[in-house]
Amino acid sequence: MFLASGGMGSPSAASTGPESAPNSLAHAHDWGDECRDAALCAGLLLVLLLLVDVFAGGLTVPRSGLWTGLGALLFVVLLPPRVTAGPGWLATRGLLRTRWVRTDALVAVRWVDGVSRRLLLRDAHGGHVELDPDVLTRHPDLWHLFDEGARVSAERGLLLCGATAVRELSRRVEGETARTVFRISGLR
Repeated sequence: MFLASGGMGSPSAASTGPESAPNSLAHAHDWGDECRDAALCAGLLLVLLLLVDVFAGGLTVPRSGLWTGLGALLFVVLLPPRVTAGPGWLATRGLLRTRWVRTDALVAVRWVDGVSRRLLLRDAHGGHVELDPDVLTRHPDLWHLFDEGARVSAERGLLLCGATAVRELSRRVEGETARTVFRISGLR
């Protein structure tokens, strides 16, 4: 499921890899919905472009190929990576590659600002992952595994850059959890 090569640095090479505890894996369970939404947006754009071209009288095979390519490109851009975590590791799997970090060997956790705020994780083995922090906020099981690993990194003295980012993320997760509890209990 993960990286087929058990080479140096892969989670399967460590004692806490995916093969050692398959029941302790956590996934972003709403990834399928996000994938469907990306496909829907790309499909709608394709249909709209084709309809405009048909009504304008300029639809040709090369133009329909161009519009199809544009729709496919939009799908690739909108498709979020699939996030998976286990004891001591976190991975993101996109269309072309899987990136992973050892959360129990994190050396840096920092915010990356841009169109949307991202979280960049780097480990002592050279692995790095960039992910949407909302994935951790929306999935307590992913957050729990990440937080456990980050605590181990801090205890080992490895997490030299990013303790503040982890605390900020922790406050976000705790706030979202409290809002969810209030909403479910009807107190909000």
